Amino acid sequence: QVLLVESGGGLVQAGGSLRLACAASGRTFGMYTGGWFRQTPGKEREFVAAISWTGGSTYYAEFVQGRFTISRDNAKNTVYLQMNSLKPEDTAVYYCTADRTLTHVGRRPDEYDYWGQGTQVTVSS
Repeated sequence: QVLLVESGGGLVQAGGSLRLACAASGRTFGMYTGGWFRQTPGKEREFVAAISWTGGSTYYAEFVQGRFTISRDNAKNTVYLQMNSLKPEDTAVYYCTADRTLTHVGRRPDEYDYWGQGTQVTVSS
């Protein structure tokens, strides 16, 4: 069992930056693929980014390419999402997730095993 806790969300103006962190407890995060999804009211949860368990491979949704960076520090059991050049349409609840499958990085919510409680990101125009 892995417990994931996100932090770093908040209110920022368009063009600004935020850094989300996801701390894991219970099991070492280095044994899991890490990911971030986001969700707005009335919409399905959508893939944002993922990182392999070694940190050697990263994957992004097209709408965040070049603006967001996912990284991890397995010694600290933490996965990060650096978000730059934020836009109002990035406003959402951002969820951290972990997947026990190490050989495949998924882009669907049902491919992930553990979820955090979410952190609100609001980008004002």
